[in-house]
Amino acid sequence: MTDTTILIELDKASSILKLMGDKTRLSMLKLLQKNECCVCEFVAIFNVSQSAISQHLRKLKDVGLVNENRKGQWIFYSLNRQHEAYEFVQNLLDFIPDQDQRIKELEQQGLRITCE
Repeated sequence: MTDTTILIELDKASSILKLMGDKTRLSMLKLLQKNECCVCEFVAIFNVSQSAISQHLRKLKDVGLVNENRKGQWIFYSLNRQHEAYEFVQNLLDFIPDQDQRIKELEQQGLRITCE
């Protein structure tokens, strides 16, 4: 392995760690570890604007950490298990408390996957 290769890998790790350094994005990734979610669900979970959620998702999508899947008029996001750094991300997420309660709260409010 050359020094150039190591620098590229360090740059990728650094970029991913910077993205995961934001509490909202980190929580989103943890939710996506087990679930597909749409923007409206993240809006309800984090109680922030749709545009703020879209910006977070765009940053995660730009580096390939999340996938989009269109279902009818809705776009659902999931963790990209094919990403070259998936194992790295997965290992980091394993140290974060699960966010299952947030999904349960959405279900109780009737907001899970309805996107209305």
